[in-house]
Amino acid sequence: MPGRPPVNTQPIQIPIDERDVALDGDLALPEPCRGVVVFAHGSGSSRHSPRNRAVAASLQQAGFATVLMDLLSADEEAIDRHTAHLRFDIELLARRLAAATEWLTKQSETAKLTLGYFGASTGAAAALVAAANDPRVRAVVSRGGRPDLAGSRLPEVAAPTLLIVGGADGSVIALNQQALRAMRCVKELAIVPGATHLFEEPGALERVMTLALRWFERHL
Repeated sequence: MPGRPPVNTQPIQIPIDERDVALDGDLALPEPCRGVVVFAHGSGSSRHSPRNRAVAASLQQAGFATVLMDLLSADEEAIDRHTAHLRFDIELLARRLAAATEWLTKQSETAKLTLGYFGASTGAAAALVAAANDPRVRAVVSRGGRPDLAGSRLPEVAAPTLLIVGGADGSVIALNQQALRAMRCVKELAIVPGATHLFEEPGALERVMTLALRWFERHL
């Protein structure tokens, strides 16, 4: 469409210092580029999450680079399908995000871009812990997230944070309200009326896209 930037998408591998692990991902670079958003997927999901890919596409069309990456290796994913414990290892997932951030700062195309995180489900907690550890993270958006799992690290988050929750996702609303009270940064809770946890209702995901884009435009 006229006015939309061309987007170059390339597969990437992000080296991790733990047990010679490398994580697969997709880096999308619009031209020109306004900043970069790293996605942290939720429990049992991957970089192929259709909802995160839809949000990423909307950010790309607005000029933001995106990184969609797996937070677990293929071997770890196979283990986690049976035990479901790695997806709740928030410190591990946060370290993986930190490694991705370091990798981006060493790539010529992304080294000078301002950085944000977009987290879903347990990935939102990992994003907040990683942001608490790194002042280079300028903004965080959570979709249907579990920010409460960041626990004692919440008051340490300096990046402006937007928590997006479905209006019909009652228990998660309460957990997000609890996390919001613990945070000391610029923060906001946005409730999408009638939306359930996966934002599958007509127009719900589009509302998430709009809210996320506005937040990143404001803070990146």
